[in-house]
Amino acid sequence: MNCCEPLCCEPLTTDDATEMAATLKALSDPTRLRLFSLIASSGEQCACDLTEPLGVSQPTVSHHLRILTEAGLVTREQRGKWVYYGADSRRLGELSVFLEPSSVG
Repeated sequence: MNCCEPLCCEPLTTDDATEMAATLKALSDPTRLRLFSLIASSGEQCACDLTEPLGVSQPTVSHHLRILTEAGLVTREQRGKWVYYGADSRRLGELSVFLEPSSVG
């Protein structure tokens, strides 16, 4: 008899663990975590509006946005000369389930 309930229904596969590690690595930087939080909490943000709240330069924001995009955490849409970013709801859901598996019902 186990003393504790398992956190989730089954362990991660090697491929799933590799993918989740890349996602968590992308979020492990404080600037990227704040950037992702700004985007996720607002629905979408123009890249031009992200430098001031973070207090970093445009090249720094672009660098961090590229990493978040490559990790699949944000989507990117070009509108004329401006680029808008939004949180990828599918990846956000996967991350939520990973961090709070008991919420899966």
